[in-house]
Amino acid sequence: MKPATIPAVLRAAAVKFGDSEALADGPLRLGFGQLLERVQLVARAFAASGVRPGDRVAVVLPNTAAWVLSALGALYTGAVLVPVNTRFTGAETVDLLVRSRASALVVAADFLGTDRYAAIRATGTELPELTTVVRVPLEQPHTPVPGTLGWDEFLARGDGVPVAEVEARADAVRPDDVSDILFTSGTTGRSKGVLSAHRQVVEVAEAWAGCGRVRAADRYLVVNPFFHSFGYKAGIVVCLLTGAAIVPQAVFTAADTLEVIERERISVLPGAPTIFQSLLPERAGRDLSSLRLAVTGAASVPASLVRRMRAELGFETVLTAYGLTEAVVVTMCRPGDDAGLVAATSGRATAGFEVALRAPAGEVVVRGPNVMLGYLDDPEATAQAVDGEGWLRTGDVGVLDEAGNLAITGRVKDMYICGGFNVYPAEIEHALAELAGVRDVAVIGVADERLGEVGKAFVVRSGGLSAEAVLGFCRGRLANYKVPRSVEFVAELPRNASGKVLKRLLSKEKA
Repeated sequence: MKPATIPAVLRAAAVKFGDSEALADGPLRLGFGQLLERVQLVARAFAASGVRPGDRVAVVLPNTAAWVLSALGALYTGAVLVPVNTRFTGAETVDLLVRSRASALVVAADFLGTDRYAAIRATGTELPELTTVVRVPLEQPHTPVPGTLGWDEFLARGDGVPVAEVEARADAVRPDDVSDILFTSGTTGRSKGVLSAHRQVVEVAEAWAGCGRVRAADRYLVVNPFFHSFGYKAGIVVCLLTGAAIVPQAVFTAADTLEVIERERISVLPGAPTIFQSLLPERAGRDLSSLRLAVTGAASVPASLVRRMRAELGFETVLTAYGLTEAVVVTMCRPGDDAGLVAATSGRATAGFEVALRAPAGEVVVRGPNVMLGYLDDPEATAQAVDGEGWLRTGDVGVLDEAGNLAITGRVKDMYICGGFNVYPAEIEHALAELAGVRDVAVIGVADERLGEVGKAFVVRSGGLSAEAVLGFCRGRLANYKVPRSVEFVAELPRNASGKVLKRLLSKEKA
């Protein structure tokens, strides 16, 4: 019987793959059996800290071994994982902690020179349900902070809880139990918490691994953030299922990534197209002969890029895929598909999904056992997204060829993708409405050679507001990929009779 929960997958991996390397993060090297033991210790520490089955555990860490251990430890003890975007400001993070009712938080103490917990506390928001805070030192030695635990101090708590207790908790996790809540921005400007079950996480990871033919000999460089389903479900869980080694990378730079590929003999490297566009000009003199599989998507992929990835980076297989947080992976190309098909489409349905187009716009709708359970505490939004027959509205517009290959041609609304991250203009507009001197504002995505698309703000101002003031205001309140790259001041925004901004006219002005 195949494992259908994440704890069961981890246990099966320890038995099947044993001492094979499971996790390689700098000097830390763990086999699959050792990984299970470390996860059990983290689970015991959560139990000793009062985390109960069903409680929510938030993780605000970059791609590191600590993320892997924290997430799997929380899931092993029966808790619900809440990954949080490390690019979020303190205010954005607090919003997720409040809405998820997180009882425990594992947070970077010093990622990229910023104390993430200090940023949370600086908001002044009380978090009465948050009873355990673990600060993980990444760049500097641990400095104690009142009311928090250091990583080693946290793990020491686990010594007081017998392994049998967390084994019983792992046994009690059921396939239909909620495994995680991934927050994704909505077109209304407020994020939605997407609920997934353990069986869904396992099934979509199995499908992804099957399409890519991931195997135990692979070494998987996970550049995609763990807080995103691409890094967590199509990364960590895929490796647990297949026996591939997890090699996390906290911050992407082309030079560092090429060095890791060469040193660690990386064979699997998924990522947004911008990742590969950045690697190509820096590849000279590097031994990239270990590279085998690349999976990309989240933006248009030129056929020339696919060909160059094969010819110049040495990938045997380059695939594209289409997914969303509410369904993770819906379609995927297969090995053997030619470069034109890979570039022009996102492949065929996988993970038990049906894919169809709904009139009048040709919106992509999907149905299957791995559609989300629903949105956290938002039955109205859930009903709007998933109809009575189980069809999930994706908000994307596409076409299907005779073989069932899906090509995304546009968006029902005005979301754009910056460097692989979905950006919803309404959220930026909502923030800018609070800036003194902004009378009216609209944000659209415009083409960018490196990032695919970036934001441009059209602002109707009063007084002497400057473009730098607008951008600086955004930097203090929004994750950096949401911050517009340019500002244009206009006398008025084009609107229809009902007052809705005609963004297509703004787009034409930029064409």
